[in-house]
Amino acid sequence: MEWSMGLLGFAAGLLISVVTAPVGVSGAVFLLPVQVSVLGVPSPAVTPTNLLYNVVAGPGALLRYWRAGQLGGPLTRILIAGTVPGVIVGAVIRVFAVPGPRVFRLLIAVLLLPLGLWLWLRSVRPAPPRARDLPSPSATRALALAVGVAGGIYGIGGGSLLGPILVGRGAPVATVAPAALASTFVTSVVGAATYALLSLAASGEVAPDWLLGISCGAGGLLGGYLGAHLQPHLPETALRLLLATLAAGIGALYAVQALH
Repeated sequence: MEWSMGLLGFAAGLLISVVTAPVGVSGAVFLLPVQVSVLGVPSPAVTPTNLLYNVVAGPGALLRYWRAGQLGGPLTRILIAGTVPGVIVGAVIRVFAVPGPRVFRLLIAVLLLPLGLWLWLRSVRPAPPRARDLPSPSATRALALAVGVAGGIYGIGGGSLLGPILVGRGAPVATVAPAALASTFVTSVVGAATYALLSLAASGEVAPDWLLGISCGAGGLLGGYLGAHLQPHLPETALRLLLATLAAGIGALYAVQALH
């Protein structure tokens, strides 16, 4: 890897994570198209490289949330219990079944674009309290399992999917963000280890691009800490609108890529 690519990866990880960490999104879902289209990471190595980014970048925001006393709690345990087994299943599917990226992009677009617009409306015009019941623990765990599978296949951070849904159902961003990032970090550690083991038995580019993943992750480590530091200074409505904008932006980005 040339030093210029490593520097570009560092800058991309830094900028993305500063914006996404306050709302519990690792930024990997934005980094994925950058790795494929700009940095030229081959498939399926792009998935474990993205997971490696999460592993290196995650402690930055988590450290800040831990110092603020926001890390931990039942939501964190529920999300981890769902995403960890899911990422193992997703990694096996990615290596041996190789789902097409176009189908994935369409699914992400169909899910996140309307979800982001819905969250925008819910933030501007809040629903009555009785209509904002949170999902049950079992429903949240099932959602986390499905997100874990998607993360294992495509290397995205679960916060980009979990965050808009939970916040849209009434959970405060200050509760969802650290829980989503913690589950993303633990799931990425398990996912990266799974890919490392699968690379011993599978052919092709299965192992991560270690240098690029670490370069992007180093930028995300710094950016995540800065982004988490900003969260307490932003009002809840602004955080909800930021999360809605990210969700809709991701959906629109993947829709354009899928249609080309």
